[in-house]
Amino acid sequence: QVRLVESGGGVVQPGGSLKLSCAASGFHFSRFTMRWYRQAPGKERALVADMLLPGGRRNYAESVKGRFTISRDNAKSELYLEMDNLRPEDTAVYYCYANYGSLVYWGQGTQVTVSS
Repeated sequence: QVRLVESGGGVVQPGGSLKLSCAASGFHFSRFTMRWYRQAPGKERALVADMLLPGGRRNYAESVKGRFTISRDNAKSELYLEMDNLRPEDTAVYYCYANYGSLVYWGQGTQVTVSS
């Protein structure tokens, strides 16, 4: 059974940090391109960051460049998103995404709220 389970969300003050994790199971994690998306209230789901295969090149949305870092541990089948200098506009549900060819998997999401 394929599973993507996000964790690490929560409430943080502006300027704070959080680290999201995505635990994957049921598929060959190391073969998949992995991404983080987010969906803010009233907005469409948007790409935040991804790691392409092969080589692991990382790409970021302009709004998070220099503040967020995507990484993965293939041995643990885990994806991470380190978020620093968080802003209120980063408030959203964050989703883990996996893709290999026509295979696409989504996690259930984890809420991140940035508020004073």
